[in-house]
Amino acid sequence: MKKFKLDEDEHALLEAFEADHFESNLTPERKAFIAKSAEATFKKDKKINIRISGRDLSALQRRALEEGIPYQTLVSSIIHKYISGSLCDVLSNKSVNNA
Repeated sequence: MKKFKLDEDEHALLEAFEADHFESNLTPERKAFIAKSAEATFKKDKKINIRISGRDLSALQRRALEEGIPYQTLVSSIIHKYISGSLCDVLSNKSVNNA
């Protein structure tokens, strides 16, 4: 697990949360706004058609089965992670680090 450097406020919040003493001051209106924003962020309202090799599709379906999710969900997750910058190319990083 990644270790993050926390400032004083963050450390106090974490300690309160872990000790079960954390009390949120989130208003119902703000909570509804955040929920609506999250829903809109992950709403899947567009379709695409792509052509990929049968081998790649089989590998995607196998990996999705291992993860216990539909393969379309896996593909969507991969695309989202790539766009957001959280998907890293392990092989590319190895070649850069070994150079």
